[in-house]
Amino acid sequence: MSISNRIMRPRNDLSLTEPKAWNRSLWNLIGSQSLSGESVDEYSALTYSAVYNAVSLIAGTVGSLPLHLYREEGKKKVLAQNKPLSYVMMSRPNPYMTSMALRETMMAHILTWGNAYVEKVRNGYGEIGELWPITPDRVRLDMEENELIYKISLENKEIPLTRDKVLHIPGLGFDGFIGYSPISMARKSIGLGMAMETYGSLFFGSGTHPGAIFSHPGRLSQPAHDNLKKSLGDTYSGLGQSHRMMLLEEGMKIEKLGISPEDSQFLESRQFQIPEIARWFNLPPHKLKDLTRSSFSNIEQEQISFVQDSILPWLIRIEQNYNAQLLTETEARVQKLYFKHNVEGLLRGDATSRGNFYRAMFNVAGMSINEIREKEDLDADPNPLADEKFVPLNMVPLSMVREMLEKNTSKKEPDPGSQDITPGNGDSRSQGGANNEMVQYRK
Repeated sequence: MSISNRIMRPRNDLSLTEPKAWNRSLWNLIGSQSLSGESVDEYSALTYSAVYNAVSLIAGTVGSLPLHLYREEGKKKVLAQNKPLSYVMMSRPNPYMTSMALRETMMAHILTWGNAYVEKVRNGYGEIGELWPITPDRVRLDMEENELIYKISLENKEIPLTRDKVLHIPGLGFDGFIGYSPISMARKSIGLGMAMETYGSLFFGSGTHPGAIFSHPGRLSQPAHDNLKKSLGDTYSGLGQSHRMMLLEEGMKIEKLGISPEDSQFLESRQFQIPEIARWFNLPPHKLKDLTRSSFSNIEQEQISFVQDSILPWLIRIEQNYNAQLLTETEARVQKLYFKHNVEGLLRGDATSRGNFYRAMFNVAGMSINEIREKEDLDADPNPLADEKFVPLNMVPLSMVREMLEKNTSKKEPDPGSQDITPGNGDSRSQGGANNEMVQYRK
């Protein structure tokens, strides 16, 4: 019976008696207050738009890529669709989640907590039949008798799980076992951005933004002071009451004390925080909707950089952990099974790039017509030639170059006395005659 279906909710029962609450490790910082005064943890950080966009972008991209289990058979690589693990990873990891939902959740855990934990539930044959994600704030690692134990906090008790029952994918870390929480590491930057959002909300919510002094030539009694304050507040305070005409009586004067957001560089500071968050998550700023330095000439290169620098390292990290922790020694070494993401899935929404890729592969005999149709989910062409691979006629294999050269050198050489056309050798023939003989020789 899986324990994970009971711990899919956020953990709010931490107490000082639990090591998770007082452990000073970077990856265990929970609910710490940033220098800006904002409380930044793995949950509250997602209320900041730049962080949510970065996490959802990377997690959604990795989760949406096609994932396949391959078997290497000599020089051929075939899909191992008959393996139960293939169905679990590609279709239904558990009765309540799809493959993308599980992989997206795991990636979101890595991007926030720095680690992803998944319980492996095996069937009666010892094969992995279900996978259940575990929120990392419930997991504590311990080493007992040279064995790594995952202790899951559940209902005021800890349930130990051995290494063979847990799929653990760590992010960047210095010990190789635990990844650092990016949210904890970026707490100052995220807290500053959240503080500026709070300031902006209060700034515009006050209505009279930011403030003013009302002076009266005489001395007001307390009832008169209270009435005037209530009247000004009810009539002119609030976002919906701003920019209304104000009437002052009995020689009263108003003096504004506020400064505009532009003068305080408020908007510029908020704009700076977007590339700051992009740096923490290793993303091009345009992926977080910051197009200030993007143009039609460089947006394609930035998209390539997103795949190569941002997504590809995550894919390799995940694939290696899948191979090491989901496959048995026999499956990996003897049967030569391995997981691999299909990065071509990123071209699914770009018909032009997809067409250029197919054209290039077809021209070098890398794909046949039916292989292209299969990738486009089209029925196979019954024509036998659709399974053939074609090459351009003006190209030959490198192995045939030596044979062609030997055939050319084996041809009979012409009589040098009758076909000497070298200028300056005393030949009285005209240049035109020499040219004619060269044409004849070439023929």
